[in-house]
Amino acid sequence: MSRVGKKPVPVPAGVTPRVEGQLVSVKGAKGELKFQVPDDVSVTLDGAQIKVDPRFETKRARAMWGMSRAMINNLVTGVSKGYEKKLEITGVGYRAAVAGKNLQLALGYSHDVNYPIPAGVTITTPKPTEIMVAGADKRQVGQVAAEIRAYRGPEPYKGKGVRYEGEYIFRKEGKKK
Repeated sequence: MSRVGKKPVPVPAGVTPRVEGQLVSVKGAKGELKFQVPDDVSVTLDGAQIKVDPRFETKRARAMWGMSRAMINNLVTGVSKGYEKKLEITGVGYRAAVAGKNLQLALGYSHDVNYPIPAGVTITTPKPTEIMVAGADKRQVGQVAAEIRAYRGPEPYKGKGVRYEGEYIFRKEGKKK
């Protein structure tokens, strides 16, 4: 039995869920998100909560049960509170700035890297060495943060590059003479 799937998803005030067959859509202050639930799982709206149950007693149905409940919970949390990821830039001359609909990154290459900001995500730079990625869709926020980090990941010798806030970088010792 899925411990995650057993719990119903509570719907906070200000969020309106809709279940139409296998499509779950949730609307709130931060926007509207949708999720297509797999056929192995049934979804019901029960007052101020959403219940997820498996239709069959198969291994796949049990796996989809917990995953579907977690995805629906992410939708509800996203439209009510939103998600954010913070990135830190370390290195001499490394900096970031938002210019219109692009994020300009100076990461030690011969030219600045221009990252187009996708719809549904807001990027701010409180300091030139910090990047805040925020939005309602947890998957999209994580993907954008990962794409920005991939331009210059942290290296193990000096620790230079783009890293997540609080990420531990295993440091290596250089060659001895």
